[in-house]
Amino acid sequence: MREGSIKKKIEIINVNTAKKDELIFLPNVGPVTAERIIRFREDFGVFKSIDDLTRVKGIGPKTLDKLRKYVTI
Repeated sequence: MREGSIKKKIEIINVNTAKKDELIFLPNVGPVTAERIIRFREDFGVFKSIDDLTRVKGIGPKTLDKLRKYVTI
């Protein structure tokens, strides 16, 4: 099998409804950050903009830039 033939397919994910197993497919989002995103939603309600993701511990401006094209609200 060629090296380039296996690719992770990342779909657009709604951060207000996604489950942990969906969130971990996002760039720079592992199980801990996925849990933090879910906990943030539970504590503060839905994200009103993609920029609100920076309010989640572990997501800074650089990570947000990597996430932008893969997430929606």
